[in-house]
Amino acid sequence: MYISALLITRALSLSLSLSMRSCSSKRMDSLPDAILQHILSHINNARDVVACNSVSKRWKDSMPYIHSLYFPRNSFDNHTGSGNPDIIVWKMLSSIVQLEELVVYSPFSGAGLSSWLSLIGPSLQRLELRMDNLAELQTCNENPSKLSCISAAMNLESLKLWGVLMTQSPKWNVFQNLWNLEIVGARMEDSALSAALDACPNLTNLLLLGCEGVRSVLIDLPHLQQCKLDFYGLGNCSLSLTSPKIEFLEVQGCSWIRVHETNYLKNLSIANNAGRVYLVDFGKLEALEFLSIRGVQWCWDAVSNMLKWASEVKHLYMKVEFTGDFEPLQPFPEIDLVEFFNNHPKLQKFDAHGAMFAALCQKNSLKHVDSGFVIPCLEEVVITVRSPLNAEQKMSTLESLLKYGKNLKALVIKILQMKSSHSSADDFFDEICRFRYMNRHIVRME
Repeated sequence: MYISALLITRALSLSLSLSMRSCSSKRMDSLPDAILQHILSHINNARDVVACNSVSKRWKDSMPYIHSLYFPRNSFDNHTGSGNPDIIVWKMLSSIVQLEELVVYSPFSGAGLSSWLSLIGPSLQRLELRMDNLAELQTCNENPSKLSCISAAMNLESLKLWGVLMTQSPKWNVFQNLWNLEIVGARMEDSALSAALDACPNLTNLLLLGCEGVRSVLIDLPHLQQCKLDFYGLGNCSLSLTSPKIEFLEVQGCSWIRVHETNYLKNLSIANNAGRVYLVDFGKLEALEFLSIRGVQWCWDAVSNMLKWASEVKHLYMKVEFTGDFEPLQPFPEIDLVEFFNNHPKLQKFDAHGAMFAALCQKNSLKHVDSGFVIPCLEEVVITVRSPLNAEQKMSTLESLLKYGKNLKALVIKILQMKSSHSSADDFFDEICRFRYMNRHIVRME
């Protein structure tokens, strides 16, 4: 492996240095054809491929055996020769025997993409395109459309698209081998997204990032294991997911979330920075190890249900600012600290931001502590404090975490945007500093 890596590095260096053409030819001429083809097959940047073609005839004859070709964004910025970029790419592709991966970030047309995939579609396994077709008028006038052209690559295993307009259902056949679909920066309609997902029944990984326009998302993919959804807009989307093998799920921008089967779900993150989370429906999350819930406002039923279902969680991250079922923002109700940790016995790391910490610091939270109470697995706590109100009870809660957390290794206190002209803010800060000094082997401030 080490010798092979050295050969590849040397070959690339020689191919890109025109002043060493004669030297490179002499050294490479001593290699058998199979080894030379293997070395050059690791070159994928289109500019490097062109440079290698000019080194020698033997190098040029070996370039058709490359497996991957990549066109950066600026590939044709200084192009002054004959032929438009679509034709230049077509000529390069026509000389390749069996291309497995094509990545194009430089501009192209639907007609160009159609001609490329008519050549390499059957062998192509991985395709990544910067579509740049968010302008609706441009896409409507384009024939064939870029999205529809992709159906020619019927054996794709991975498809990644950037800057996509998907307001009409793509004319795709079923991609039986496609396991990975990633769409970044898109404007979509519900029906178009549903049609696209229907054409990819065997996905195990789905990523929709920075997508706007969707209101109701229905995902029914029996093999899906990892799913990341980020919907841009008012934060009022609804999501229904049926994927019995789902292990990783991250959702941003949804107000109603239903996940019907969660037996294997280990990592769950729900956020809504623009809207309110009204409803979550997961059932018991027995396999869950990591839970993150974030947002400005969640209805309290949604928060309490997530905490109830995630009783086996090991890492809990909470950054919900307010609750309330209607427009007025409400603080969290009181949460009994003893009951909370008894209901989450496997919790190892706990990140509590603002409202959650304040809810644990109510006056009745530590009134009835059983003599045998311990927090058995807790190793790290990160507390974000935003207000000096109820300072005495907050200090008592911090002290209790140290007292009952027998395996606690780190208690991190973050003081964030604490704005108060009252002297209580200074007094509270002094108390935290004193607490840190007395327990400096565990407590630190950030």
